[in-house]
Amino acid sequence: MQKTIDGIDPHKVPKHIAIIMDGNGRWAKARRLSRIDGHRAGAESIKVITEAAGNIGVKYLTLYAFSVENWKRPKAEVNALMSLLRVFLRKELNELIKNKIRLVSIGRTGELPPASRAELRRSEEITKDNDKLFVTLALNYGGRTEIVDAAREIARKCVAGELKPDDIDESVFARHLYGAKYNIPDPELMIRTSGEMRISNFLLWELSYAELYVTKTLWPDFRELDLYEAIREYQNRERRFGGI
Repeated sequence: MQKTIDGIDPHKVPKHIAIIMDGNGRWAKARRLSRIDGHRAGAESIKVITEAAGNIGVKYLTLYAFSVENWKRPKAEVNALMSLLRVFLRKELNELIKNKIRLVSIGRTGELPPASRAELRRSEEITKDNDKLFVTLALNYGGRTEIVDAAREIARKCVAGELKPDDIDESVFARHLYGAKYNIPDPELMIRTSGEMRISNFLLWELSYAELYVTKTLWPDFRELDLYEAIREYQNRERRFGGI
């Protein structure tokens, strides 16, 4: 049953919300903790926001979990993040099943460590029939990388004679993006935590007409009330899609 929240029109809740989960490191630094402690705290926010989004009527939630640029971080931090991913997936699997949440991933996930990849595939397989909320983890993901991969696949089809160059339009291109195989619609609302005013190579194609909402709240502190405030702001905007 969809939850009713004061000030939010249940008929205008965005179908798809995408989130850049930023601020784990700064949250930890302010508390004189390690960066991985910040990432652990951020994992708790994922759990809380996923449940809240499903309860308020959001159908798709895409979370920017690990970018193609994140491999540049210290090896110890990257290893800890991959370990945290495995632990999180194992720990939360029963909750995903209970709350009828389907989990999938986008990005060059074939380049993840084998153990992390295996745990991810296991969670995806077990939750594939869940239909309340569709949660997508963007892992080893980059918006430019996604566009390049789509262009490569289209080029291969043209060379093979499966597609004519003159037939390529926006709809054809979109069908070759990572999320196309899951029929994921474009986000209507993109939330970025920590106050940074950039989209950081996230869903460059898909965010074309999304409403952007930036909050100074760091991701580990982001909770249900913060999500509701973002949705209220979204509902107060007029979406013209290039029109008048």
